[in-house]
Amino acid sequence: MTHVFALILLALGGVYVGLVLLLWAFQEQVVFQPPRVPPASLTSARKVHYRAADGVDLFAYVVGDCRASRTVMIAFHGNADVARWLVPWAANAAHMADACVMLPEYRGYDGLAGSPSYAASELDARAALDYARATLHATSDSLVLFGFSLGTAIATELAQSALPRALVLEAPFTSARAMAARLFVPGFTAVWSLIARVQFNTLARVRALRTRVWVAHGDRDRIVPVEMGREVFAACANRGELLVVRGGGHTDLPEVAGSAYWSWLARAIRADSPVVARATAVNPTH
Repeated sequence: MTHVFALILLALGGVYVGLVLLLWAFQEQVVFQPPRVPPASLTSARKVHYRAADGVDLFAYVVGDCRASRTVMIAFHGNADVARWLVPWAANAAHMADACVMLPEYRGYDGLAGSPSYAASELDARAALDYARATLHATSDSLVLFGFSLGTAIATELAQSALPRALVLEAPFTSARAMAARLFVPGFTAVWSLIARVQFNTLARVRALRTRVWVAHGDRDRIVPVEMGREVFAACANRGELLVVRGGGHTDLPEVAGSAYWSWLARAIRADSPVVARATAVNPTH
């Protein structure tokens, strides 16, 4: 019986080690999930091209009149989106806040060459910023960084060096390690520092960031729990406004919150004067 029990423990140990090795090998495929999409159709947005520091060709969509706008917002999308899907959202944001909105695409997404990764996301974000500065004439005083879901971590990391006027986060997660804990693999986070290549840590970054940070989250988000959004906002050294949408999920805040969402976003984009940090909860509009 003891021998059988030892064999069972050995087998379970082997399965566990194998699972951890799989997570180590495929961690960036878990984080970055480019959707399969048909070729891009015509869009009202202008498509611009630029190159990352390692030579990878990239593109972005630009919405709004960048010559007349006093704000340039770079908006980073989530892990299973593509930039062109955000064009209608960007058009509304540009109209409501009199802003020029740039929607960068990540390598490996929507037909771009290369493989997305944590290291590559920094290169791609930096390339978008360089383009915005050189061509759209963005400065720290006129720049706003926006991120949704995965994009919140990318935007926050870029903010450390870009020093934008405002950082706007929709459905942010606290850290890659905290999200890994939601995989419910016992002991996985204990070895995280040894196996992780994905080092997103929004919670730590916003504590040291002087830029004002705005956060929106749905209280029924099943992908990134609202508690993470609250933690990120509470940790901010310079807080703008926390918007919690009652009944809001992960991807539907504009539809569920309606005008309250767009008003929050417009205030965040226009945040060029001191504001009193506050938290707002809104009910769905019908």
